[in-house]
Amino acid sequence: MKQKKSPIELPEEGCTSVLLHACCAPCSSAIVEWMLQHGVRPTIYYFNPNIWPRQEYDIRKEESKRHAGSLGLDWIDGDYDHEAWLRAVKGLEHEPERGSRCQQCFQLRLVAAAQKAHELDFRFFTTTLASSRWKSIEQITAAGLAAEQAVPGTRFWAQNWRKGGLSDRRNELLRQYAFYNQQYCGCEFSQRAADKEACANI
Repeated sequence: MKQKKSPIELPEEGCTSVLLHACCAPCSSAIVEWMLQHGVRPTIYYFNPNIWPRQEYDIRKEESKRHAGSLGLDWIDGDYDHEAWLRAVKGLEHEPERGSRCQQCFQLRLVAAAQKAHELDFRFFTTTLASSRWKSIEQITAAGLAAEQAVPGTRFWAQNWRKGGLSDRRNELLRQYAFYNQQYCGCEFSQRAADKEACANI
């Protein structure tokens, strides 16, 4: 019987390192585990100026740092400049989730990841954003490829990190590590949408 092809593949044979843009610890956990099991050592880059308020950002940051530390992985703290992020999405505040604001947000964060990868001599970069069922894989892939073009010498590892049992494993690791599990994407606009939906369901 022919063995079923895995839905998750290395970006190229022999790849042993990658810069992993991480949005949070829960979304990182199963991805990092898969990488380590397949001979890839990720360096985690936490760059999420979209997250609001600052207290929420700091909680997610510390959880990501705790996760990396528990595995002995290098962890990089990106700059938090929420005002610059707001300027980048100006005019898109009322866009729906998975709309133009999200596309702009992904691209800003992944260009920063590509720049950091280039700075640290990583050929490949990828993102945990592609693990969330709430986000568009097509938007994330487009943003990653645009970032690759913007920063010559880098390559975006386009991967649907929901597949291969990783979504279920994420939930297991969330409980195992007792991670803080956020209830909205991160920005104030997604929070307002989540609050509105919650009120509608009361």
